[in-house]
Formats: sequence, C-alpha cells, structure tokens
Amino acid sequence: MSQPIDAVRAAFPSLAITDGGRPRVYFDNPAGTQVPQQVIDRYTSYFTRSNANSGGAFVTSRETVALAEATRAKLAAFVNAADPDEIVIGQSMTALTFHMTRALEKLFRPGDEIIVTRMDHDGNVTPWLKLAERLNLEIRWLPFDPATSRYDLTALDRLVTPRTKLAAINYASNITGTINDVGAIVRRVKAVGGLTYIDAVQFAPHGIIDVQALGCDFLVCSAYKFYGPHVGILWGRRELFERFTPPKLRVSPETLPSRYMLGTAPYEAIAGTLGALEYYEWLGETIATPDQRAASSNTMNAGKLWMQAQEEALAKRLIDGLQKLKGVKIHGLTGANEMAERVSTVSLTIEGHDPEVLATALGDRNIFAWSGNNYALDLIGWLGLAESGGVLRLGPVHYNTVAEVDATVAALAEIIA
Repeated sequence: MSQPIDAVRAAFPSLAITDGGRPRVYFDNPAGTQVPQQVIDRYTSYFTRSNANSGGAFVTSRETVALAEATRAKLAAFVNAADPDEIVIGQSMTALTFHMTRALEKLFRPGDEIIVTRMDHDGNVTPWLKLAERLNLEIRWLPFDPATSRYDLTALDRLVTPRTKLAAINYASNITGTINDVGAIVRRVKAVGGLTYIDAVQFAPHGIIDVQALGCDFLVCSAYKFYGPHVGILWGRRELFERFTPPKLRVSPETLPSRYMLGTAPYEAIAGTLGALEYYEWLGETIATPDQRAASSNTMNAGKLWMQAQEEALAKRLIDGLQKLKGVKIHGLTGANEMAERVSTVSLTIEGHDPEVLATALGDRNIFAWSGNNYALDLIGWLGLAESGGVLRLGPVHYNTVAEVDATVAALAEIIA
C-alpha cells in the first residue's frame, strides 16, 4: 500500500510533469496552488454538459443554477456560515473588496475612522484607502512587531475609538506566515460598534475557518489559493448584506447573493471551486486519520487537520535547513513550538544576495519561488526591505515532500556559495 503522500500527489496531475527530465518543485503555492483532478473533472463536466447562463427554462441552465447552489452550500460549510445565501462569488478578492467599499459608503461620515494594518496584502489596504479619500475618513494603522512578527495589540487599544467604523485585518500574513488572533481584534472593534473585514486569503488553504466563532462581519478568501480556480469568495452577515445597497444593474435581483454579484457569474470556475471542496472531502474521508475525523465537524475540516500536520512538519524542516545557511534571516516565527502559530509560507533574505536573483537561480533548477514584495507593500516597507528587493518566498503545502524541501535548501546553499 502506498504512503498517504503518494496518493495525495497522484491526485494532482501537474505534479508528475517534468522538464527535460527534471521534476518541478512547486514552492510558489502562496501565490496559487496546483489543482487536483476533481477540479479538472468539474470543469470538463460543466463545459461538456451544463454550459449555460442561469434563469433559463431548459436543462443546462437548471444544472448551472444547481451547481452554483451546491458550491455555495459547501463554501458555507467551509467557513461555517449560517446560510449559503451569505456566500458571494466574484472575480477576485480584490474586486470583491473594492465592490464592498462602494456598498458600505453609507456607513461612514467625514472624520470616521478605518483601521488597516502594516501586515496586510494590498488587496485589503488600498480599497479602504481609496474609500477614505472619497469620503474624507481617517486611516489608522495597526503596526506589528518585527521582532515577534505579531500585531501590537496594545497599539490596537489606542487606535480603537468611538469613531472606529471598520477594521480591515488579515488572518495570516502572506510574508511572515503569522496566524493572527483575529477573534481578539474583532472583540475590541465590536466593543465600539465597528465592523470587521477579514482577509483570509493566506489562511484559508492552511486552517479551519469558523466565521461564527470569530464574530467577524465579513471574510474574504480566494479559491485558487486552496486548490481551486481563479475566483474570489466573500462571506458576510445576512443582516449587513441586506442593510447596504451595492452598485448594480437595474435588472439584477435584489435577493441574496445575486444583488452583490456583478453581471454573469463565472459558472465554470464555480464548478471548479466545487471540485476543490470535494478534494478536501476526499482528503478527509480517505487520508485523514480516525482521530482527525473524530475531531472535525465535517470531512473538509478533517482533511485540513491532515494538511496542517503535514505543513507544520515541512515548515519546520525548511526553517531548520535555511537557518544553517550563512547570512539567512527568516522573517517570521521560527521556534519549533511555534509552527502551529504560522502557516507554511516562509520568507527570507540572504545577506549580500538579491531576492530576485535567488528566485531566478532556483527557477533555473526547476524550483518555483517568488520574490519581491508579494503585494504586501506596507509590510515590506515596515521591515525596511523595500529598497533591497523584498524577500525570497517559499511556500510548501501538503502535497510537497521532505525531499523537495531538502533539495531546495541544498540548491540555495549552492547558489549562495
């Protein structure tokens, strides 16, 4: 019988591809993962038998609607939403966030405050900066401690005031990997009547999301980061979605979630997202341990628990190996007992070496990695790395192997030598 990792890797056709006999090492996962066969099958099936717009009195249109409803039902379970109608699917997290800033405009008055952070991806910063420009709002910045890679919650206590109307917070950093105490931040903001908008793009592939336990008001993530296609997903509380009015066409329905979905939905990508969620279920049913299944509310979460165990071990091995190389600085948690407090995204700098040159040299060896600011402009600036090219970012996920980690560390040792 094969090992679980062999069965997992066999589920991803792209992992078997070689270039000139050299295998591909996919450590570019923080910017988008590979997709399993379930996603490919859902795309093929949709285009073969169900390709149509919604609202028609014929079978392909009815099947398209049924697929979309099934996907939203599974996404609701994925984030533990109370109602599938609270799930909006759109072009991207960024597009959905810009759209929500328009919908929420009536919440604000000149002089009201929005909290954004120094740790976030720009997709959860610039839309709120633009909103503040339009409405003459005040932006307040939540810092993090570069020494600990964690938010300074004492600073949050000073930032939150009776005029705080919204805080845009990230669940996990796409640079440092830190998993933030979102619940604690939500409670502080809620105490003054503010709303919270959570960017879970980097966390969703790695951890279990429970929007009801968090107490947040909105949460966004991206399917292509958790083994699906390029679409964004927005959850919001029904009472808030119904309270605000987004810009939309006159012919668009007033019902949820249609009133927040601009134009024709990307139905083929919605079908592919269903395939990604079915992959999680397969993982929970066939790969997860009995203890992981017993500890989970559904099979998707059981699959995530198995993923987490794999990724914590890979992150620890990668960090341990990198720390043995001369001049390496890892920007994030590195303690052996801290792996559960971070995702497996590992960013580093090497003294005397440009991150882009390092990424290129790894790419020449068929090891895929990213460099630069990775759209975390304020974080890279806060760390003082903007002028030196940002970071080199490596992101093993559950389908990667120990051998790939060791080969990457060895390749970097060769490159910097």
